[in-house]
Amino acid sequence: MRFLLAAMTALWLFSTPAKAQIRVGQTTGLTGPAAASVTEINAGAKLLIDSVNAQGGVGGQSIELISLDDKNQVPIALENARKLASDPRVVSLFLTRGTPHAIALLPVLVESEIVLLAPSTGAMALHHPVNPWVFNVRAPYQAEAARVVGHLGLAGLDKVAICYVDDTFGADALQGVQKVFKDAKQVAQVTEAVDKFKPDYSACVKKTLAAKSLGVLLIGTSVSVATGVKAIREAGSAATIATLSNNAATGFIKELGTRARGVIVSQVFPSERSLATPMIAEAARLAAAKGITELTPAMIEGFAASKVLVAGLKRAADGGKPITRASFKRALETIQHLDIGGSEISYSQTDHSGMNFVDLSYISQVGTFRR
Repeated sequence: MRFLLAAMTALWLFSTPAKAQIRVGQTTGLTGPAAASVTEINAGAKLLIDSVNAQGGVGGQSIELISLDDKNQVPIALENARKLASDPRVVSLFLTRGTPHAIALLPVLVESEIVLLAPSTGAMALHHPVNPWVFNVRAPYQAEAARVVGHLGLAGLDKVAICYVDDTFGADALQGVQKVFKDAKQVAQVTEAVDKFKPDYSACVKKTLAAKSLGVLLIGTSVSVATGVKAIREAGSAATIATLSNNAATGFIKELGTRARGVIVSQVFPSERSLATPMIAEAARLAAAKGITELTPAMIEGFAASKVLVAGLKRAADGGKPITRASFKRALETIQHLDIGGSEISYSQTDHSGMNFVDLSYISQVGTFRR
């Protein structure tokens, strides 16, 4: 694990192209509570970007990913987005992290007529209604939450507790949960909000124990969820605990420590161990060349996003045309049944949803995600 993180850090620090001509902007939590996942996502994205640049780039132009740290704070994310959008050479925003962050910068997209590609969030507000400036790659949180609750509820939905962060991310995922209960004509016995900045799970734990819950879905950042897992286990509960794909990173497993085993984590991309899947095999080959011996789900998210980015840039540059914000947007809207290595992406003027892949994994005894 230590070797993996060191290799990813080295990849991030030393792989920036010397002469970048196509600029792609990113505001994300390089530090703060989401940093572990962000590090892995960016490492995955850079695997493909560096490979493309090494082969001459797109139309002879290399790609530069300009990443600004927003510390997972919405006001800073908004400031960063405005700064990036003010540079006319930045053709797209890319892989922003966080639901409230992405929603906050939507006006910037309209004002600057710039696309946001592959936001690292499954917020339904970015899917429906269709935003002409947002192109999603990963599935919505609501689909993940519904899948997880359906699994936890196999022993009875009345034995499932929900504890969620009190922001737009938590509220969005909660809608997917509530749909499952509504369809079953039931109501969750425990639905408890947790403060985003100072996660206190005492009320959640107390209600979970009182309800004798057999399953608990924790919706929040990796730091918050790890705090919740610790509180639940220290209270003596042996309930099955699950969380969403925003925590599908080795950094989350590290934060859980000895309490990691058995925690269920939803996934929105094929398994990082499925070498029979062309995208995974390609990522593994490029990672090995960088000295990275282990892929993670978060790295695959970044890699898949870069596959779509590069495909869009190539379409925009077809015939030697200059790549502009407008031409990149038009290029993305022409993508139909794009095979990114075993998974398909399609967009149109009326559909920017991308993939709808959802799977479940659990953390094994040796600290890895297993399907």
